Amino acid sequence: MDMNWIAIGDISDIPLRGARCVKTPQGKIAVFRTAENEVFAIEDHCPHKGGPLSQGIVHGKAVTCPLHNWVISLETGKALGADNGEVRTIPVLNEDGRLFVALESLMMAAE
Repeated sequence: MDMNWIAIGDISDIPLRGARCVKTPQGKIAVFRTAENEVFAIEDHCPHKGGPLSQGIVHGKAVTCPLHNWVISLETGKALGADNGEVRTIPVLNEDGRLFVALESLMMAAE
C-alpha cells in the first residue's frame, strides 16, 4: 500500500532531545528528535492517564511522560519497565532534513 506522506516541517524545527506536536485529523501526534538526530512520531498521549508526551523528557530512544514518569519507547510505542500499555507509532520520513509522516497508518489504526 502506498503511504500518504504529509510534510510536517524541518528537523531544525525540533530541538535536540525535544519534540513538537502536530495536529492531524486523527488526533495529535508528537514528533521527537533524539540526541543522535533520529526522528520518531507517536501519539501524543500517555497510555496511563493521557499525559502530553510531547512535553516529556527525551532520553535515548524513549520519552518520560511529564505527569507520572512513565517511560515510553519511541521505537515501539510500548511502556518500558513495570508499566503496561502502548501508543501508536507513526512512520516518519527524513529527506535531507525535511520531515514527513505517513497519515495512512493513522487512518488505518483509527478504524
